[in-house]
Amino acid sequence: MTVAATDRLIAPHGGALVDRTGDRPAGLESLEAVALASREISDLDMLAAGALSPLEGFMGRENYERVVEDMHLTNGLPWALPVCLAVDAAPAGDLVSLVDEGGRPLAVLEVEEAYPYDKEREAELCFRTTDDAHPGVARLYAQKPLYLAGRVTVFDRPEPTIPELARDPAETRRVFAERGWKRVVGFQTRNPIHRAHEYLTKVALETVDGLLVHPLVGDTKSDDVPVDVRVECYRTLLEGYYPEDRVLLSAFPAAMRYAGPREAIWHAICRKNYGCSHFIVGRDHAGVGDYYGTYDAQLVFDEFAPHELDVEPMFFEHTFWCNVCGSMASTKSCPHGPEDRVFLSGTKVREMLGEGEIPPVEFTRPEVAEVLIGAYRSQ
Repeated sequence: MTVAATDRLIAPHGGALVDRTGDRPAGLESLEAVALASREISDLDMLAAGALSPLEGFMGRENYERVVEDMHLTNGLPWALPVCLAVDAAPAGDLVSLVDEGGRPLAVLEVEEAYPYDKEREAELCFRTTDDAHPGVARLYAQKPLYLAGRVTVFDRPEPTIPELARDPAETRRVFAERGWKRVVGFQTRNPIHRAHEYLTKVALETVDGLLVHPLVGDTKSDDVPVDVRVECYRTLLEGYYPEDRVLLSAFPAAMRYAGPREAIWHAICRKNYGCSHFIVGRDHAGVGDYYGTYDAQLVFDEFAPHELDVEPMFFEHTFWCNVCGSMASTKSCPHGPEDRVFLSGTKVREMLGEGEIPPVEFTRPEVAEVLIGAYRSQ
């Protein structure tokens, strides 16, 4: 029997790629409607596409409790963050319509249960803080008081943020197989790729068949670089400095949680579903402010048994340009001190871009800086 090319890729989390798309049911207008917030719509879309395999819907109490307590589902599979739908009250029927904030029906949910949850406990265990200055905690505290659980069937998926980059896990897997890739490394980003990111993605690419540059295009903080600007930066960099046949640029439709270590695990599992055998974890992955240690997102992988996650994390130290070495390096490979390294704070870079000044080539590619300068000037 011939083995399908996609079968040579890493298996999806749980063994099979979930598909929760389906037809619009009759009698939809008679169902009670539950409105979803933006992040919940992102989660719904990923449930539909199988990006959250093996989940088939929003989590019930047992899975929720197990995930919050020890980062596993009740079936024993690793899972790091709740995927839940918050509501004001339990619905009366056993089937509800899920609608966007404008009232447009997107899916139906087979009601399993509605249950209360402890917001402070979830914040402490999932975000490692109860401080409402943390954007993820603030969103959690603002949520409705019950979680509604049940399997979903999605019949009207939201318009992709970047349509030409919208590829479901089945599609990225098909592309990987067509290119003959088996070992694929995924790179999560919500910022423009500067020289440090370029360095670590290329180091990773030396050891695998292909690189998936997978920018997150769901909700981020208001002061993050807008998604259309970021995508233009990615395209500019990839076209000029990466081999076209070794890299795929595609959009990751998730919203940021800013959950640091747990989100690193969650991101890795999701990329496994997209077909990635490896996943890059740099410094302060999915972090915000000073809530997490610089390398906490790497250390959290030690909380799982060897090969339990299956997807292989690739850990990188902080990288920089060293004037003495004359190259990109990290603290693992460079013996020189901070005075020999090119380091620019985010504030300094924004000041330079706002003034139309290109940061040094050791920090960012000039073509990428030009894109960012244009965006700053048009604000």
